[in-house]
Amino acid sequence: MAFMTGGLVMLTEMLPSLPPSEKKIANYIMNHPKDVISLTANEIGKRSDTSSAAVIRLCKSLGLKGLPDLKLRIAGDLQKHNDPGVRDIEPNESLTSIIDKMTNNSIQTIQETAELLDTRQLEKAVHVLKTARKIHFFGIGASSIIAQDALQKFLRIDKTAYAFSDIHLASTLVSTGNDQDVAIGISFSGQTKEVKQFLEIAKSKGLTTISLCKYGQSIVSEQADIPLFTSATKEPTFRSGATSSRIAQLQVIDILFMCVASLQYDKTVTHLNETRAAIEFLR
Repeated sequence: MAFMTGGLVMLTEMLPSLPPSEKKIANYIMNHPKDVISLTANEIGKRSDTSSAAVIRLCKSLGLKGLPDLKLRIAGDLQKHNDPGVRDIEPNESLTSIIDKMTNNSIQTIQETAELLDTRQLEKAVHVLKTARKIHFFGIGASSIIAQDALQKFLRIDKTAYAFSDIHLASTLVSTGNDQDVAIGISFSGQTKEVKQFLEIAKSKGLTTISLCKYGQSIVSEQADIPLFTSATKEPTFRSGATSSRIAQLQVIDILFMCVASLQYDKTVTHLNETRAAIEFLR
């Protein structure tokens, strides 16, 4: 059975944006994770010179159901104390070692992303994608590759979808949209100005906005009606973390696609068979 984890990651990523009392509690928990598991909200409040109400507010700020949820995740984090984390490659490293590191990095990222996904927000996203008149995917640089992957998936089940990496083209298209449409902004950092602007324009036209960013508050996720988060894995020196971020984003796109496909199963099978037959014909 897999442990629920991600509590310490959530606290680390949210720390800069927390109000003073919640920040004190977060710092106490991060410095005494083993102790916290057996403490009540009132005891944590006393030890951090705050209150039990502030502890509950912190859990809400993290998007968790309550203190038991946070404690469960921290307990899972402590079980991973021998986990080497995301590992960078070394000069002249052997092929087998690189295979091992990259595989472990990807597995860790996928597990963390699954644990950070809020099923309530995911359910909302799936509903709007299923009923959308048009779906607009937008990302810059590496995130544009994720947008293209999402495009080819949703096109295959007869969804009217678009994917742009040019802010002018993307903005032009969403400016003609309405409340039956969905705009998805993709940015691992959550700080990409163009993605923020894209979602702002979409929101002003009544589109439902969805963000896909690493966990934590950001200028992109703030523009989203439905924020979705991936693992916040740090990027090592050689940027093997950039590989992990791509894996995490693709994972969420796959989950969204499969959830929509499941809700319209018969239609999905028909459309996939039709598109598969068309590709076979071209061969």
